[in-house]
Amino acid sequence: MTALYDLGPVLSHVDLHCEKNNKEHRTAEISTKRLIIRRGQTFHITIHFNKNQYDPDNDRIRLVAQTGPEPSETSGTKVLFPLTDSINRKRWSAVAESFSRGKLSLEISSSPNAKIGHHILILQKLSSTQTESYQLGELVLLFNPWCSEDEVFLKDNEQLKEYVLNEQGIIFTGCTDYIQSLPWNYGQFEEDILDICLKLLNNSPKYLKNPAKDMVRRSSPVYICRTVSAMVNCNDDNGILFGKWDDPYTDGVYPGKWNGSVAILRQWNNNGCQPVCYGQCWVFAAVACTVLRCLGIPTRVVTNFESAHDTNGNLTIDTEYDDEGMDLERSEDSIWNFHVWIESWMARYDLRPGNDGWQSLDPTPQEKSEGVYCCGPAPVKAIKEGDIDVFYDVPFIFAEVNADCVTWICSDKGKRMKIDSDTKHVGQKISTKCVGSDEREDITNNYKFSEGSLLERHVVQMADKRRVAQKPQKQLDLYLKADGPNYNGANVKISAVISNKNSKNKVYTFKLSAFKKKYNKPSRGICIKKYQEEVTVHSNEEKIVEMELTYEEYGEFLDKYNLIRLTALAIDGEMHESAFALKDISLINPDITMQVLGTPVISQKLNVAISFENLLPVPLNNCTFTLEGAGLIDGQLEIRLGQLDPGEVIKKKVSFIPSKTGLKKLTTDFDSDKLKDVKGYLNIDVQEGGI
Repeated sequence: MTALYDLGPVLSHVDLHCEKNNKEHRTAEISTKRLIIRRGQTFHITIHFNKNQYDPDNDRIRLVAQTGPEPSETSGTKVLFPLTDSINRKRWSAVAESFSRGKLSLEISSSPNAKIGHHILILQKLSSTQTESYQLGELVLLFNPWCSEDEVFLKDNEQLKEYVLNEQGIIFTGCTDYIQSLPWNYGQFEEDILDICLKLLNNSPKYLKNPAKDMVRRSSPVYICRTVSAMVNCNDDNGILFGKWDDPYTDGVYPGKWNGSVAILRQWNNNGCQPVCYGQCWVFAAVACTVLRCLGIPTRVVTNFESAHDTNGNLTIDTEYDDEGMDLERSEDSIWNFHVWIESWMARYDLRPGNDGWQSLDPTPQEKSEGVYCCGPAPVKAIKEGDIDVFYDVPFIFAEVNADCVTWICSDKGKRMKIDSDTKHVGQKISTKCVGSDEREDITNNYKFSEGSLLERHVVQMADKRRVAQKPQKQLDLYLKADGPNYNGANVKISAVISNKNSKNKVYTFKLSAFKKKYNKPSRGICIKKYQEEVTVHSNEEKIVEMELTYEEYGEFLDKYNLIRLTALAIDGEMHESAFALKDISLINPDITMQVLGTPVISQKLNVAISFENLLPVPLNNCTFTLEGAGLIDGQLEIRLGQLDPGEVIKKKVSFIPSKTGLKKLTTDFDSDKLKDVKGYLNIDVQEGGI
């Protein structure tokens, strides 16, 4: 199949050679109707020009590859590259293979560390006076484990067939003494799955909060893996699966009923990104494996038998019994018969040498990592060596495979006695599917030295010394929110969230204060507002207390940085426990809008329109614009505006004569009696004059 694009008066059409390119990039199983390529590898397109619209001897052209909603050169989401004599495999580049009868054949190579996802390919025809741009087509760019410059490069071709191209697999479940084989359809090459995987990335909280920043990081397999680990569960985002480990399952699908990932991903996609019910560890792992293989990261599913869940980070699993041998069920630590996660293959340029290779990732929501329910990537080598200071989440996975089991007897008089420590129970028969067959491969030695050996005991002892002791969990927690953006002149809504983790209802004394703050230190004694009340919070619940700051309250205290410091205190008088929270907020000033009128040419008068709206609820007096710009204005240009009423918009047209060519910056400062040092700027590209 061939994808053709109608391009108007200059270009007739473009042939993206989808079938040929996709076959060479090992993506033809996904589709041959659209261009899906792997980064760091060349592909071919043919551009058909309309009659006499391109002269290779005189016309200059370049290509643009861009991705994301706000592509920019500075962020690397917009790349401009000319035609050169040879392909540069370390960056975006292109060469002209042939030109005949208006048909230009190009060989193009993407960068081996390009951002993955949807890209638009653009041709720019350059002249001394203008640049004409034409969209050539769209493509999807994936990781390339066949490319030696890609971070996910895997040398072994048989492993590539297994860990990237194989759509079928085996997941091991059961228990140490009876390991069962569960077949699974990963289905990563079903045509709609690729779009669903990319949609998954676009539903992550980091993308929704700041799409441009998220797109910048999509070159990193570490970042993509953490995003997928978080998004396969739905605990704190619009993720795929809802985890449930107890009956009933009548309003969903029992986890053991699933046979593959495709139905789950399609259900999530078709139901408006609502979580699919239900998943357990092997389902979470298998879906994550599908997504990462689809995106081009070598991935395999791993099962750990007798898997520890260390909740307090002390690298031991503690169990308490009474003197009758009854489990007191006071410990939140546990040991699962089996637990399933995934491993992905990649270089770890973010870590010290020696941490490349297989990385453990666990999408099952167990403990938070950096505030989010995700886990990894944790280098398997670091887990084995007990290097628990290595990112990400090595201590948790180390405990899963190598924690000691400690048994305590507690008498009715409160005496606690350690009676047993089993160093060999946790982390047995760690398994994955063999390359090229459905047999089980035991990879326990990848994660730990031989049980009971001197080296294994040494690693456990060193890990224990490296860990940071965790403080006992507080029963009272408190944090502040000020949902933004917050604009100067508007009311500021503040929320304090009080969390009672006690088994009893509590009445807390709550105090909230707002202070003026300088950018480098608090302004002591300058209090804007205080608030206090008695707050009742039920057991294991949260209570939100809201307060509002009006401009009448804070306006007179602001300086050029518009900073306000919020402090909150909750006190439990009965338990003599308190919680404190602090938050600084910055209020956003109104924008100065600037626009060039006409074409900037050296030594010719240039007009610029400037406008400003007073968003404050009070009049602004003695208003002025002050303009300056090297090569544009000699010194400063001051424009007096008088009074500006609430909601009033002032518009001014200013004129000056640029004295230098090139990219210049015009800056504008707005001042008044109540609003000072509001800044704006405009980039102006001054051209040479005509003949």
